[in-house]
Amino acid sequence: MNVAASAPGDLLPGRWFDGRSSQSRPVLVGLQPTPQGPALRLHPLSSPGAAPVVFAYGDVGWPEAWNDKRPQVRVVVDLRDHGSLEIDAMGPWRAALAAAGERPGIAQRMQTRWPVLLGVTLAAVIGLTLFYRYGTPWAATQLTRFVPLGWETRMADNVMRQMDEGTLKPSKLPAARQQELQARFDALVQQTSATPHRYPGYRPALALDFRSGMGANAFALPGGRIVMTDGMVKAAAEKGLPDEALVGVLAHEIGHVMHRHSTRMVVEQGVLNVGLGLALGDVSSVVSTGASLLTGLAYSRNHEREADCYAIAAMQKAALPTVPMAQLLLAVARDGDKKETTGQADTAGGGAGKEKKGDAHPVWSLLSSHPDTVERATELERGHAPHCGSS
Repeated sequence: MNVAASAPGDLLPGRWFDGRSSQSRPVLVGLQPTPQGPALRLHPLSSPGAAPVVFAYGDVGWPEAWNDKRPQVRVVVDLRDHGSLEIDAMGPWRAALAAAGERPGIAQRMQTRWPVLLGVTLAAVIGLTLFYRYGTPWAATQLTRFVPLGWETRMADNVMRQMDEGTLKPSKLPAARQQELQARFDALVQQTSATPHRYPGYRPALALDFRSGMGANAFALPGGRIVMTDGMVKAAAEKGLPDEALVGVLAHEIGHVMHRHSTRMVVEQGVLNVGLGLALGDVSSVVSTGASLLTGLAYSRNHEREADCYAIAAMQKAALPTVPMAQLLLAVARDGDKKETTGQADTAGGGAGKEKKGDAHPVWSLLSSHPDTVERATELERGHAPHCGSS
């Protein structure tokens, strides 16, 4: 629509509903530029010579034009506590607004200009992707520094109590065998101060527990508690692997503890939900659930690789091979695949394998995620991975 030029001082006819009467008052409307934006001046025609009623830019609910090609029949200006203003001369009104320095906001430009909408949408997608991929893990890593060790140990005790009441059972390993593995674990713990990790000042009391009741598994709880199942010890024995395989699994789980992965996962989920809430408003349960799934898939993969790097470094310092650990990782994963194929139930976590499907403990999904098993095993066999050393 072609609109004649309008100067800031031009007056337009309008109807003012002042909120005190149901009848409108005829007025002439003027717009004057100010540093904050256009000021609205109403000249009541019923009171010739009276001073105009002036509304500052921030005191007016300015209407927005959502479609340049199909403008509204009339414009309604919200005057807040002073009622509303109706103007029929849409073209002159918009010209007067532009002459008085009014510029459409980003929301209005998105509604009226497709390139702006596409640009803002693309920028938002890129921003959220970068926040998810880099911002959330970085923020969670920093915030985890302030989580007290006492909170972690209380959380671990509560989780362990729930699992002991449900999935886990007392270990059936002979006491002598438990003592052998405990001695290997204690020797490995001596390497923790010399093995690099994200939190050099973090000194949890590392402890090893043995349990049965699930398949080949080893997992770490926050605060230093590590659990190895009888099934994992049995799997190593059945494959004819030396105890270095189990030591490597324990080194991997110590890596989870020292990098505070369980705590970081909780913090990462909180940071992600807060970020999505700020970006998208009220985060629905569907979005929150999707965020949880994405977090579990992506962030836990990084955690697993980070724990692998820790295990490689710890085993090298102890002059122990990592090949047996890689062989155990592959063996447990393959056994899990076979049992899933034949309909048998089993779980495999911590150092190797897949999660049990269907009746896994609700806490368990947070404790194990083991992507790219073949690639990880290959890196463990080499005793080096390209991403190691960058933590």
